[in-house]
Amino acid sequence: MNDKSIYFIATLMGGAVLPVQVALNALLRRYVGQPMQVTFISYLAGTLASLAICWFARYPLPATAVISQTSWWMWIGGCLGTLYVWSTIFAAAKIGTALTLALTIAGQMICALFLDHYGVIGLTKVSANPLRIAGVVLVIIGVSFVAYAKK
Repeated sequence: MNDKSIYFIATLMGGAVLPVQVALNALLRRYVGQPMQVTFISYLAGTLASLAICWFARYPLPATAVISQTSWWMWIGGCLGTLYVWSTIFAAAKIGTALTLALTIAGQMICALFLDHYGVIGLTKVSANPLRIAGVVLVIIGVSFVAYAKK
């Protein structure tokens, strides 16, 4: 194992739970009704879980001086997450979990390639070289296969 292994494993595990999250949220929608109501429940449960982890790990609250140095737009990550969770709840029941996540991954890869290439939002610039572009094209082709197989 090298120094990056723990990051690869953590990311793989994080990705592995997404289809379970989508499936659970789609099931909850059958009982609750609207996708945004399920999104709220999902975020409330996640907030409580995060709060419990922070409390048990004894993470201190961030200092007010540090928080005051941030810009307003740095706080919209949760809003973007709300859009993601809502979109998967909205789509999964109609197009299936596999296609929902395949499209999600394609969207993530296209956007990530752009963000990396231009170093947007303070990211380190990583060039969109032909090999990276080919990787994203292969993801899109894979999504096409999943979509075609759904018919």
